Amino acid sequence: MAGRQAVKAYLDLVSQACRAVLIFLKHNKIPHTVENIAIRKGQHKTPEFTKLNPMQKLPVLEDNGFVLTESDAILKYLCAVLCTTGPPYVPDHWYPKLPEKRARVDEYTAWNHANTHTSSIFLHEIGFDMWLVDMTFQAKLERAGYAVKVELKLKSFKILSRLFQSLCGGRDILKDRPKLLSWRSRVQSVLSDSFDEAHSAVYQIRDKFTAKLSPCSKQATL
Repeated sequence: MAGRQAVKAYLDLVSQACRAVLIFLKHNKIPHTVENIAIRKGQHKTPEFTKLNPMQKLPVLEDNGFVLTESDAILKYLCAVLCTTGPPYVPDHWYPKLPEKRARVDEYTAWNHANTHTSSIFLHEIGFDMWLVDMTFQAKLERAGYAVKVELKLKSFKILSRLFQSLCGGRDILKDRPKLLSWRSRVQSVLSDSFDEAHSAVYQIRDKFTAKLSPCSKQATL
């Protein structure tokens, strides 16, 4: 990034929102450093981190003294800054300038933030799989264009990272949904190593969880 310092991202990769930021940075080869903040250890509540984000939430981005929170704002900021100033230049397809296309991205990301996240263990373990892929969610994905082609936008990996969160509970909620599985495979193949690296913590949690299950339970969940 000529003339610019590398951005610094404060992340915990168990968080879907943090993974989305890391995937974007890596896939677009944006120079960056990562400060790992373990929420499970309370590191987001230290005085040092609280100065960065008084709300004590992740992710946080620091760009040459400018501090920004919330994954949606961070991703759109990176698109706005690097689309024109570069290098590296972020392609326009991520967050299109055309008002209609940009509005479609905003429409989904606004809905996603409010409707596909839950911190309830009961919903996540018992009802999340049924709720997440109900007709409303299916309709939102179709409106977002997931079933047509892979044209990477901010919503693409926000959707995918959210869907992968259920692996922490040993569940693959898409295993019986061929259209979504096909779309997931196509996006993963485009994002390649950046996606798998960002989800390494999720894979580890999944493996530890499933190692404790009986063969019958494994077959029923994965």
